[in-house]
Amino acid sequence: MGRPRQHDESTRLALLDAAERLIERDGPDAASVRAVADAVGTTTRAVYSVFGSKDGMLEALAIRLFDVLIAAIDACPRTDDPVDDLITASLAGFRRTSIDHPALYSLVFLRVVPDLQLGAEFAATAGAAFGRLEALVERLNTEGTLPKAAVPAAALSVHALTEGLASMELRGMLTTTDNPEATWRTALHAVLTGLTLTQQV
Repeated sequence: MGRPRQHDESTRLALLDAAERLIERDGPDAASVRAVADAVGTTTRAVYSVFGSKDGMLEALAIRLFDVLIAAIDACPRTDDPVDDLITASLAGFRRTSIDHPALYSLVFLRVVPDLQLGAEFAATAGAAFGRLEALVERLNTEGTLPKAAVPAAALSVHALTEGLASMELRGMLTTTDNPEATWRTALHAVLTGLTLTQQV
């Protein structure tokens, strides 16, 4: 009979939760191995055992962002209106995730730890999230107006818009409106309308 694992998935999740809270409250430098371990009531050995290093822990947080985003998009219902479905997924996915997890968003999109190296698992999870967006964009092609070859570029345009809106909202720069969600909806609808009209020209 082998030795039981000393640090299980519950330890991993507790460490990630603590690291996320520390970054959100005090910035990325606050999430030291010692501080995260202390916040969970464990030892630094636990952090190294689970993640290998501080950078490994930060990469796990970055991966968590896309795990949360994928789950949020997958939970959105699909209707017979692909434009509204994409807008709904953008709001429930990208906007909600950035608001609920600003520390994770800052790691991935604001690059608050600029020298953090993100590896193959991160790339695969990010790619899976972008694949969800591509699938939603491809549904705009209900009348053959958006060629399959144009889908990746169109999805990138939507991503650029949502990332820009999320970054502005987190920095408190959507100051021209008291209803940021309405601003998101208007901007997304304009871009999606433009994408389908462009392909009809």
